[in-house]
Amino acid sequence: MKNEFLLIWLDLNQYYEHAVFAHFYLGTSIERKLLDCLKYIHVFMVLYALCVIGIHLIQHIICHYLFTQPLVAAPPNKKRAWSWPSYLEEERAVAAPVKLFKEHQSFPQSRNSFKVGMKLEGLDPAHPSLFCVLSVAEIQGYRVRLHFDGYPECYDFWANADSWDLKPAGWCEKNGHKLLLPKGCKDGEFNWSTYVKNCRGQLAPKHLFKSLNTSVTPSGFRAGMKLEAVDRKNPALICVATIAAVVDNRLLIHFDNWDDTHDYWCDASSPYIHPVGYCEEAELTLTTPEPKSFSWEKYLEETGTQAAPARAFKVRPLHGFQVGMKVEAVDKRNPMLIRVATIADTEDHRLKIHFDGWSSEYDYWVETDCPDLHPVGWCQKTGHPLQYPNGSSDLLTAPGQGCPTPGCNGVGHIRGPRYGTHYTQVSCPYSEVNLNKEGLLPDRLSGERPPALSGPHPRGRRPDPNANNTTQNSSTQDQPEGAEDAQNRFNPLPTYFNSSYHIRGFASSPEAISFQQALHESVFSPGISASPPHRVALCWDKHCQLLPEVLGLTAKRVATWSAEEVRHPFLDFFPLQQIDGEAFLLLTQADIVKILSIKLGPALKIYNSILMLKNADEE
Repeated sequence: MKNEFLLIWLDLNQYYEHAVFAHFYLGTSIERKLLDCLKYIHVFMVLYALCVIGIHLIQHIICHYLFTQPLVAAPPNKKRAWSWPSYLEEERAVAAPVKLFKEHQSFPQSRNSFKVGMKLEGLDPAHPSLFCVLSVAEIQGYRVRLHFDGYPECYDFWANADSWDLKPAGWCEKNGHKLLLPKGCKDGEFNWSTYVKNCRGQLAPKHLFKSLNTSVTPSGFRAGMKLEAVDRKNPALICVATIAAVVDNRLLIHFDNWDDTHDYWCDASSPYIHPVGYCEEAELTLTTPEPKSFSWEKYLEETGTQAAPARAFKVRPLHGFQVGMKVEAVDKRNPMLIRVATIADTEDHRLKIHFDGWSSEYDYWVETDCPDLHPVGWCQKTGHPLQYPNGSSDLLTAPGQGCPTPGCNGVGHIRGPRYGTHYTQVSCPYSEVNLNKEGLLPDRLSGERPPALSGPHPRGRRPDPNANNTTQNSSTQDQPEGAEDAQNRFNPLPTYFNSSYHIRGFASSPEAISFQQALHESVFSPGISASPPHRVALCWDKHCQLLPEVLGLTAKRVATWSAEEVRHPFLDFFPLQQIDGEAFLLLTQADIVKILSIKLGPALKIYNSILMLKNADEE
């Protein structure tokens, strides 16, 4: 700009010099007119120079403002960060008061100091009577993912850092409890110091375990005492039960003649335990281990036990939760996630949790003292990620990973933490295919049933599965819903069969041996006929858990499928072939391997699926 100004100024000076020369040396009228014209030109050039200077100054100011000032205003399509206050205001909802939560649910008073690789002892959620060797596999906020040493990652589980279920190394030995050792470790040879040294790990310090600081209140409960307890997996059943262990202020409830997968820990104020005679007094049905008649006096005498004193049972006050209150809750279908949730319904001691932005078909019930339930703001205070509601107007989210299930961003897997993400509905925890499925994984302890928790054990006879195992009062003739399933639970799971252990008189029975042989044949036999014997078909009920694509289907139904419907569950195996349902059922193992050029492993999976579909029709 300066250079242009100088050039203009030089031009003006040149015109001005010509004008002065004409004024002194020219005297005619024509020459004077020419001089006047030059004066006008001089004025015009001055105005032109001023305009150029002004334009350059304006351009300079605009450029300086645009390139030096920060961009304060956000683009119109940029969304705000999600927050609880704005969400509650938008929904016109209230957060559940903090005073309604138990201490282990509320805001922690200390930080999570666990580190990945630390080793400890803890309870197995699937077998609550067993303490196992655990390792910290992952940390998120105030939660830890725990891994069973010697077992696949698919059995990992999440717990809060202050969970009562977690104990320091050596706790079992100190308190006289059996510790389930990792695979390869022998009883009597296990030593924590040597084990940690060989694993190149470290022991979790004792000060990290809040459960060690719990004050113990004396109670009238003792291990081995009998009582009546509700099956928490089926609240319609009240059964004969035994206190298998007493640790601190907690009781381990075991149902007589049932396997330990139904055991649970509770305190003296639990609404699920009652003194002997409660059902008779309340005119309720009591599920008993006796096949025909049952009498508490006779049963206590035969087992050499005593009833828990009625004075030891405490009454738990009703909760103050109300429908519509907002909370933060762990997603049981994907336990690594905590979601924004609403209390959809309430009972005396249970809450129905609804995840905001999700269909009500994902709702489920939890206990009011469930450790997976937290007050609003818990995630923010503990540093744990919070999953915001689907469809929030002010939600900042990353794009999904291609899962076809609405609302799912591809995080998690139906088979547990072993797989962090998924891309198909078959693997999605929220897909319709997996919505009501539980126990897709085989039992972690299949074939290696460990000894039960140390302490007094109930003596019980194996009940007759064909007999009525309930005793009813005259005023209560109808059997409660779910009582039919109870008889199946009296028989311990067949996955526990092992010649080294006897499961309450069942493992050594002829039926158990026959079933074990059939299970072995179904796994190791070189081939399976299209019409398998009944014993092998029974084993398929277990193996079908590994083929979720065909659960609940029959050959008649599949025969009506189009090629697209066939491709849906088996898309990874033959995405291009046009095979309808009828043709699919006619495939042989040789066809799948040779004609479709599918590897042997997937081919066996497809062929076994076909056999299972045909067998479902026959049944």
